Amino acid sequence: MSRSLRPEICTIDCGSLNFGEGSQLYVSTPDMLREGAARIRELGVKPEMEIFDTGNLWFANIMVEEGLIAPPPLYQLCMGIPYGAPVNVGLLQAMVHMLPQGAQWTSFAIGRDQLPWVAQSVLLGGHVRVGLEDNLYLSKGVKATNAQLTERAIQIVNDLGSSVANPDEAREILQLEKKA
Repeated sequence: MSRSLRPEICTIDCGSLNFGEGSQLYVSTPDMLREGAARIRELGVKPEMEIFDTGNLWFANIMVEEGLIAPPPLYQLCMGIPYGAPVNVGLLQAMVHMLPQGAQWTSFAIGRDQLPWVAQSVLLGGHVRVGLEDNLYLSKGVKATNAQLTERAIQIVNDLGSSVANPDEAREILQLEKKA
């Protein structure tokens, strides 16, 4: 595949998870993850390691130690997915303390917790993520667009005295490989 056609970032879910009620299960074994991480690195794509609980984080750190993830590692701390990590600031802080030195990270919470979680991420030194994948509403009963959620997140970040990176700055922060 041509380098110009490859994504700059792709997701790797770092463990299996009981996904909500009933019999829904997401399976991602250590062997599957190691093989996927090696292939992603070979392709020169930055993996965004999605972390749904502390066990996922533990294994993601192992992949970093094994050299399967190029520095700086990028973690996505996912909160509120049934039955992963609950939306809990203390738990987010504990997870942040588990990250390796120099890691880049972001977090999100689903549903009505999405926009307040923007502040939590910034206050703990992380990046933010918003979008319709995780939340359909701008406020109670008011449907959102991705643009509206992004605008609100930018406002929150700026109100906290932080700033939002432009695409080139984000590429530099994440040390994304240059495309040919």
